[in-house]
Amino acid sequence: MSEHPNVQRLRDGYDAFGKGDFSALDDLFAEDIRWHEGGRSQLAGHLEGRAAVYDLFRRLFELTGGTFRLDVRTAFADDTDGVVVAVASGRVGNRSFDQLMEAHIWRFSDGRIAEFWHAQTDQYAVDEVFG
Repeated sequence: MSEHPNVQRLRDGYDAFGKGDFSALDDLFAEDIRWHEGGRSQLAGHLEGRAAVYDLFRRLFELTGGTFRLDVRTAFADDTDGVVVAVASGRVGNRSFDQLMEAHIWRFSDGRIAEFWHAQTDQYAVDEVFG
């Protein structure tokens, strides 16, 4: 069975994110993307629109002083859904997290990502680091 093209699109999106190349995500993210970031930290909440999501990304990189890393372990996708398992690490001041397993759930519509949900294996640690 061959890999669905959305798997490579997701991987390319993670590469662009890692480089801070948000304009490269314009072809992947729907203009009105809905983003669900769990927890109680200053980064948590529900966002709508690419501009709001890109602002979240900028805040993440600012808060971590460029230390945030996301390593994609595996990705699955079809026409409507995608799941990525990743490992995150980063530092905010003297607080850090390392080897934090995450599940990212993506919903595709009309060939673009319309919605995203983020699940952490240790949400308490993330909330403590990001306050």
